[in-house]
Amino acid sequence: MHDQFDLKILHELQREARLTNGELSERVNLSPSQCSRRRQRLEEEGYILGYFAALDRARLGLGIVNIITVTLDTHNRNNARRFAELIDGLPEVLEAHTLTGEMDYMLKVVTADLKALSGFVNDVLLPHESVRHVKSAIVLETLKDTHALPLRQ
Repeated sequence: MHDQFDLKILHELQREARLTNGELSERVNLSPSQCSRRRQRLEEEGYILGYFAALDRARLGLGIVNIITVTLDTHNRNNARRFAELIDGLPEVLEAHTLTGEMDYMLKVVTADLKALSGFVNDVLLPHESVRHVKSAIVLETLKDTHALPLRQ
């Protein structure tokens, strides 16, 4: 990381990615041209991976959030690759993490309803050759949902 101005720029862009360089410059106390150069450098160096719109999943008919843990049938490179390829092609999977411990993977999955969740688990995950065991939990309430990283300024 470079300096406190870079951290301030990243912090402000996490809060509101649509800021113009003029608006950003006011918030971090730099000129618009300095902000523009710094933002471009942060993008080129890979600190900023992209910009996106946060969508309301419930309004879009995706009312159920599920946490699903998966245990592979066998633990080898080919089986892990097959599972990764399966997950990569499933738009319902918002996050997929490899774990240490008892379970091999944790997935964050959105579905329209319980019927869709059942179909996802029983027709997609369980029949797949790489999967031995699936356990799902429906999220009742989300207390915190953020993509903002805890930047120290």
